[in-house]
Amino acid sequence: MSFFRSVSKLSKLRSRLVQQPGLNGSVRWLQIQSASESELDLHSQLKELIPEQQERLKKLKMEHGKVQLGNITVDMVLGGMRGMTGLLWETSLLDPDEGIRFRGLSIPECQKVLPAAVPGGEPLPEGLLWLLLTGKVPSKEQVDMLSKELQNRAKVPDHVYKAINSLPVTAHPMTQFVTGIMALQVGSEFLKAYEKGMPKSKFWEPTYEDSLNLIAQVPVVASFIYRRVYKNGQTVPADASLDYGANFSHMLGFDGPKMQELMRLYITIHSDHEGGNVSAHTAHLVASALSDPYLSFAAALNGLAGPLHGLANQEVLLWIKSVVEECGENITTEQLKDYVWKTLNSGKVVPGFGHGVLRKTDPRYMCQREFALKHLPDDPLFQLVSKLYDVVPPVLTQLGKVKNPWPNVDAHSGVLLNHFGLTEARYFTVLFGVSRSIGIGSQLIWDRALGLALERPKSVTMEWLENYCKKAA
Repeated sequence: MSFFRSVSKLSKLRSRLVQQPGLNGSVRWLQIQSASESELDLHSQLKELIPEQQERLKKLKMEHGKVQLGNITVDMVLGGMRGMTGLLWETSLLDPDEGIRFRGLSIPECQKVLPAAVPGGEPLPEGLLWLLLTGKVPSKEQVDMLSKELQNRAKVPDHVYKAINSLPVTAHPMTQFVTGIMALQVGSEFLKAYEKGMPKSKFWEPTYEDSLNLIAQVPVVASFIYRRVYKNGQTVPADASLDYGANFSHMLGFDGPKMQELMRLYITIHSDHEGGNVSAHTAHLVASALSDPYLSFAAALNGLAGPLHGLANQEVLLWIKSVVEECGENITTEQLKDYVWKTLNSGKVVPGFGHGVLRKTDPRYMCQREFALKHLPDDPLFQLVSKLYDVVPPVLTQLGKVKNPWPNVDAHSGVLLNHFGLTEARYFTVLFGVSRSIGIGSQLIWDRALGLALERPKSVTMEWLENYCKKAA
């Protein structure tokens, strides 16, 4: 929360403070901007905040650069650098017990304080974007202004559609999505500015333009792919009267208010998950070479497409449907337990359970469960998911090889989408990609603003490790 508090000092804007109980029962104070007393432009807010954060980073490096953060073990080197503290990622932080916090706010807190489209509804993704970039909770007026700005930026050139159409319609939607993002790259403002020559201190400004353009464009590209693959190419034009999440739902072809609410929730909770996951880290790594946001995000999407990352949401629904096909919708707890063991004994995993960092049930799972209890409590697949929540963790605990037997975000999202008619599981990871653009884009702007270094960790051979361990013994 240090950034969250410090940025409020810099602001010339008067704000109101709202008392919010923390998870441990203590009281936290949230700065909520009053639109009638403040500027509505996001870019001007960043221009004010960035110099202080640059000085903060400079001071941190100068005074504490030699402080050790921990010890590296051979297990970490061989285990995918798991648990190593080695990245600066300002927009969110993942706690093993509490789950994700966006600029210090948990998901339940975000649901309470971020502006919504309807009273008591789900937070608007534009509000989360403002929060991630500034550390401040925006007003409804600021969110509405940002929503209009994103609509104005959501123009996709014809050559992008041509690039996608050059692929077979049978190509995986993620392949088509990456192709579309790469085609957008020819319009990169950062690339143009860099080629003309500009000081490093100004790199954040064209990165801001690219990132906001990209965030605005991805729903258009993603919905085009969905309609191309599953609806005979019959596209649905954007509706300028709708917010970001609702308009995406509309362009996909779903205009029900509950589906629009689900899309707002989905995009918000999938947007960011600190910097160590594959897609976020890949974007940060590629961007550290001064690759523009389009190149960096396309690289992130290629990581997201892997079955151990974003593709898991596809695998969960397919697995759940396989349970129904074999055992029926009215499966008993014992039958379900047997099916889980059957899956594990065949050398496969139960998709949607476990997490690389979390050691409790994913809060993103819980808020989706609450959404289901509110809007679709009698859905057969939701009831099956609820049974899985009771059955799978004890089985995985008995197996003895899983540090976290609890469900993650992917265990629930597919069932919600399926209920409202978006049944095509192969497309789910594209939805994940749309939402992840908000978190990745926000952090890329701060990467440039803070002048973060080219990422270049040290690698070693097995012989080096063996010799080092012999000497240390």
